[in-house]
Amino acid sequence: MTGFAGAGAAPLPPPAPDRLRLWQWAALLGLCLVLYLPGFFTLPPFDRDEARFAQATRQMVESGDYVNIRFQDEARLKKPVGIYWLQAASVRLLGAADRPEIWPYRVPSLLGAVLAVLATAWAGTRLFGAGAGFAAAMLLAGCVVLGVEARMAKTDAVLLATVVLAQGALARVWLARAAATAAGWGVPLLFWLALGVGILIKGPVGPMVSALTVLALCLIEGRFGWLRRLRPWLGLAVVAAVAAPWLIAISIATHGQFLAESVGHDLLAKVASGQEAKGLPPGFFLGAFWITFAPFALPAALAVPWVWANRREPAVTFCLSWLIPAWLVFEAVPTKLLHYTLPTYPAVALLAVAAARAHFGRCEAAPRRWLFAVAALAAGIGVLVLAGGVAALPWLIDGQVSVIAPVAALVAIAGLAIAGFRCWRCRERQALALALAVFAVWSGVTFQAVLPGIDGLWLSRQAALRVSAFRPCPATTLVTADYSEPSLVFLVGTQTRTGGGDTAAEHLRADSACGLALVEAHAEPLFQRSLNGLAVRPLATIAGFNYSRGRRQTLTLYRAAP
Repeated sequence: MTGFAGAGAAPLPPPAPDRLRLWQWAALLGLCLVLYLPGFFTLPPFDRDEARFAQATRQMVESGDYVNIRFQDEARLKKPVGIYWLQAASVRLLGAADRPEIWPYRVPSLLGAVLAVLATAWAGTRLFGAGAGFAAAMLLAGCVVLGVEARMAKTDAVLLATVVLAQGALARVWLARAAATAAGWGVPLLFWLALGVGILIKGPVGPMVSALTVLALCLIEGRFGWLRRLRPWLGLAVVAAVAAPWLIAISIATHGQFLAESVGHDLLAKVASGQEAKGLPPGFFLGAFWITFAPFALPAALAVPWVWANRREPAVTFCLSWLIPAWLVFEAVPTKLLHYTLPTYPAVALLAVAAARAHFGRCEAAPRRWLFAVAALAAGIGVLVLAGGVAALPWLIDGQVSVIAPVAALVAIAGLAIAGFRCWRCRERQALALALAVFAVWSGVTFQAVLPGIDGLWLSRQAALRVSAFRPCPATTLVTADYSEPSLVFLVGTQTRTGGGDTAAEHLRADSACGLALVEAHAEPLFQRSLNGLAVRPLATIAGFNYSRGRRQTLTLYRAAP
């Protein structure tokens, strides 16, 4: 794969009529496991979404109620049930329902990330040929944001798998729109099944990406007749069969509150204003791209001139129709989280690789050094921020100097610099292989050793260990004061209660023999005033950085003095 530096209007070669070989599928699977398994078992639960999803799944398994979704006593009406069902199946199959381990709940995300990578290779083979599909899948596998989502027990990796399957099927139907033969049933069925499952995973997000793609393709060509090849009446019946039963059941069970909450309070709140203090201006995702798509943001930037010059080629048109409308919607919505644009990244990877293949052999003859220099500078800043930030975390949070973190950062920066030099010299195959290898080493060290070892980053893990060590009775209930992170509920147990300093004091008075209270420093004065003469004994003090709130916190574990 050469020619990232070229940018002329080189004609797009027709996709090779070959298929990926068995060793290529195996190589992609192995790459995913090498990239995603470090830290998969050792990272504590992340706040707040991952812990909420996992705890709600645990309660679903404990209660046997697979319709209602609850976090403790609170109904979870923001997201559909699909991810909870997948996590519940994983936990049951692995026999982990009674263990406070997070990794069994992450298995669906790991499988979703792997499936998304394999589906990108499948879709790319039809669009640009087997070689391009294989290379694009490697780019997607290695990007930072998918590596993070593969390790978190939430919706986005599984959603990505449904999006890529649907888009791959849509691409096959659209590219065959002029064929004289009648459309088959298999590919349209896959398209509608993927949309139905996507609705059960994250509501309208997946269908929105496909709908915007269809709309863009129809407007570009001015023709809508090819949509008949999707067999829409059959498709709507398939989507209804997949998604409607649970939607009807939950609407009945909640008296219509699910739709009101998920659409009215969650979706519309994100569209109308920045939800959960995440309101950011348009352009945020474009700036964050240098980190979220690292270490391959540079090839994507270098592809832009060629993509524009070849925008009327059918495969390029399809990828742009996948990428641009959805990206504009994500930028327009005030609520922005780094993973929101992930459903567009397979299209980015495909375009980057297609540009490289189209310029094969032209890099030395017509290099765009200025483009490479600008993109390399931006990519270098992204890598420095990412690797340097991770290396600094142990000192910033725990006040300790980690040897392995800066060494891993230096290795990553040096390795990617060498890869960039190979790209400059028109040796992109070597550059891609080196970048993947270096990034695999860096991410492995980061997720397996650096992040799990920063105690101050995991306040709930520290608190759960102290509760386990000082638990006075088997049925001890913990009450927290001004510390309400879902990860603590998952690690300590469903019976954990949250409140203020007065609630914690009342709990110790009511259960002086077995009760425990975890009090945040800001709640300490109210806690002490509310004891009303009850003598208490501090058992442990925990200090660290609460990344959900963006501030340092100090927690003290108390029990009533004997």
